[in-house]
Amino acid sequence: MSKSSPDGPGGAHERAPELADLLPILQRIAVALERLAPAKAEPSDLHAHPGYYWAGLEGRLIPVPAIDHVPLSALVGIEPQKAEMLANLRGFGAGATANHMLLWGARGTGKSSLTKAAHAAIHAETQGRIALVEVPRSDIETLPGLLERISGVDRRFLLFFDDLSFDDGDGGYKSMKAVLDGGIRGCPANVLLAVTSNRRHLLRREMIENERSSALHASEAVEEKVSLADRFGLSLGFHNAAQDDYLAMVIGHLGLLADAFEADELVREAENWARRRGSRSGRVAVQFARHVAARQMAAA
Repeated sequence: MSKSSPDGPGGAHERAPELADLLPILQRIAVALERLAPAKAEPSDLHAHPGYYWAGLEGRLIPVPAIDHVPLSALVGIEPQKAEMLANLRGFGAGATANHMLLWGARGTGKSSLTKAAHAAIHAETQGRIALVEVPRSDIETLPGLLERISGVDRRFLLFFDDLSFDDGDGGYKSMKAVLDGGIRGCPANVLLAVTSNRRHLLRREMIENERSSALHASEAVEEKVSLADRFGLSLGFHNAAQDDYLAMVIGHLGLLADAFEADELVREAENWARRRGSRSGRVAVQFARHVAARQMAAA
């Protein structure tokens, strides 16, 4: 029996179209596998930048080359909070065991501004020893991945959770609690937490009241709910500014523009601005200064 020709049935010219048909299918399978298990992002240099943003779902630390902050001198009327936070951060930067920090109180009173300004001051003092890492509210449950990523790095990290609070049944509550105290792994020695919140216990008042009214042992249920706040060794309260402190903030933010006002006129306009917004605070002072600057530019 004669052998079949390479170009005949079963030859190379018949097999080639079959392989070509399989190529698009294999490519689609490869793309699908990549989506199921994405390649791990290349690690960024965790010594190169003053700050990072944690993208938890992607498992990435995004560099922030310049952190937006105000100078410490512009934060008036919160000297005790400023002194305590700086002392805690200085100890942390020097290698001491420091307390996790909860900054709570009225909106716009300088909680976030102090966190960023204090970090900037200590970052300069220690030649970049401490990096600021912003962790968004939506990524709290990915904290174990972040801690694993930075625990072995020869640098200190201040994890910043801004305007944080929890609702009933929120999974992030337990994740935060385990990191602060209670998990078998604990918090790495090179990591410190700074949390700002409008709520002293990080929980809505309704949640606490519901526990008190419905629990068999109300005091124990409430104690369990507020125990997260107790895990912060340093708790700093912030309140609306007194008039003199508010006016000092206004003048500080106005700078040379303050010279364009008579003293009585400046007081009257600044107070009217605060009254319309319902509070005297650093945020309101900044907004008033921006309003005056825009008005001056428009008149020029």
